[in-house]
Amino acid sequence: MESSSSQQQLITPEDVLESLMNDGTIDAIRLKIITQLKANEELKNTTVKMVEQSKVLNTPGAEKQTKRELFDALRQELETSVLEKASKSVWELILDNNGIGKELSQTVEKVFCRLSGREPPLFPASVELEPEKGKEKETEENGGKEQENVMDNSDSSTKKRKFDEIGSEEGTDEVASR
Repeated sequence: MESSSSQQQLITPEDVLESLMNDGTIDAIRLKIITQLKANEELKNTTVKMVEQSKVLNTPGAEKQTKRELFDALRQELETSVLEKASKSVWELILDNNGIGKELSQTVEKVFCRLSGREPPLFPASVELEPEKGKEKETEENGGKEQENVMDNSDSSTKKRKFDEIGSEEGTDEVASR
């Protein structure tokens, strides 16, 4: 019976995203990411080197161009490579399991739990509820080999966690693209 009530309460990634957008969470996380990007000395230094080595600035006659002309030419020359480096840095922040990435995962989980009526955490570190149900089913199907299923279940719960993390990464990709 429990599965029928969970089917009625289907929460989509869009539902979670809409909630995060409406309550200001997306803006707050975006601000944290921007703050950390601005503090990223490696990214700053790389960008400065790229500008210093720019063909636009090192071409004879560049000093005669207006600031606007130089800026437009620099943007055309460097925009793609600078944005690629910035994008890579943003993804490192988002996927960091100790910083913003961890905060993002926890926030998404809390919102999902609130919307679905479940109690957090969905994936406790020690024992998971869902694999317990799976273990009972496997025990019945395999003629009562409960001891082996306990061992198999611990491996599968680890794999499930990784799969769920991958799913959350895809969700963040969707968030980033919006």
